[in-house]
Amino acid sequence: MWFLSHLGKVELAGGALAMGFGNITGVSVLKGLSVGMDPICGQAFGAKRWTVLSHTFQKMLCLLTVVSLPIAVAWLNIEPLFLMLGQDPDITRVSKTYMLFFIPELLAQAMLHPLRTFLRTQGLTSALTISAIVSILLHPIFSYVFVMRMRLGVKGVAIAMAFNTMNINVGLLVYTCVSDSLIKPWQGLAFRSLFRGWWPLLSLAAPSAISVCLEYWWYEIMLFLCGLLGNPKASVSAMGILIQTTGILYVVPFAISTAIATRVGHALGGGQPTRAQCTTIIGLILAVAYGLSAAVFVTALRTVWGKMFTDEPEILGLISSALPILGLCEIGNSPQTAACGVLTGTARPKEGVRVNLCAFYIVGLPVAVTTTFGFKVGFCGLWYGLLAAQITCLVMMLCTVIRTDWTHQVKRAEELTSSATERSYYSEEETIHIEDDDVGSNDLETSLLQ
Repeated sequence: MWFLSHLGKVELAGGALAMGFGNITGVSVLKGLSVGMDPICGQAFGAKRWTVLSHTFQKMLCLLTVVSLPIAVAWLNIEPLFLMLGQDPDITRVSKTYMLFFIPELLAQAMLHPLRTFLRTQGLTSALTISAIVSILLHPIFSYVFVMRMRLGVKGVAIAMAFNTMNINVGLLVYTCVSDSLIKPWQGLAFRSLFRGWWPLLSLAAPSAISVCLEYWWYEIMLFLCGLLGNPKASVSAMGILIQTTGILYVVPFAISTAIATRVGHALGGGQPTRAQCTTIIGLILAVAYGLSAAVFVTALRTVWGKMFTDEPEILGLISSALPILGLCEIGNSPQTAACGVLTGTARPKEGVRVNLCAFYIVGLPVAVTTTFGFKVGFCGLWYGLLAAQITCLVMMLCTVIRTDWTHQVKRAEELTSSATERSYYSEEETIHIEDDDVGSNDLETSLLQ
């Protein structure tokens, strides 16, 4: 976003719109589908059913690759859609260029999501951290080379993002190949297993994708609504920067959520309901503390934050006026994101669908449209709608978590892992071979299960 802002107002608005559309139709879909493998892998690891992990990874990798192909084709034909939706022609032209060169990022994401979940389930987070840090350090260099030195403009920004994800993939693949302390994703590989036993995974992946997409899409609907305001270039640019800000703030709650999902899955798979409940309580406390600190942070920096991205006075005014509302949103967003991890770990994605549908579309969207266009509040009205959605989502999520019967969830975990085992093709000899290969990792697995 920083490099886009230095290319010009139209480039910033077009890039922000393209990123939003990419999140709606691509990133959110792949991320949501991949969440479906979290409960299976987490509970299977807790139950020490190693082959289920590798078979689930293989299926998810195939699924995301196949799904990404029609999405890429759709990205090649976005110009008529944007113009039909009333977007500015200049902004649309830039968005079309960005989306074309953003396709490699989509394919890289198809590999990243299942590989990251596969490693995280086994508690091997150091590789994820190191790869991410190296990629973050290299990203400004790639961006500078492509955008400034090679003068590729918007194309360079999209290519640099693809390189960023590819670098993470390469690091994780190298670690997977050389490490002796993990279950290999290709262990237990049998082509027959790729053509059977899909139902346990798809029954979780589909509602997980819907739940994630409902939330992602709401943010991008706000971006499109900005194009209908008085100054679309300034409004879209400001909204793009603010959405990127929420993405930065989202990193910590997402980490807490994935940790909760993994630990709860391990506990339920190992038949430890009390441990799962304690993990949930600790995670929610951490999320609340972070949400409060994030709110203080963005409110305190409301007059200077936007200057890191642009020097346009109108854009800066919109950002500074909306940041305090964004901070209030984070107070609700952080704990509700952590609660999503509980639903993921307990394999209840349909609950997440109901919550997000009600919070964002039955409550949040009408509030946003009414305050923005009905009461003429303008740009900040969209953020009041998000605030209403986050409050509703938080209340519904907490009610769902509080009512959880943890003993019953242990029984459901046994049924899920048994179903995934029975429906996957593997032999007893194959399982024994995998367990023998992983003797060196027993200490790690034991420490994670205690």
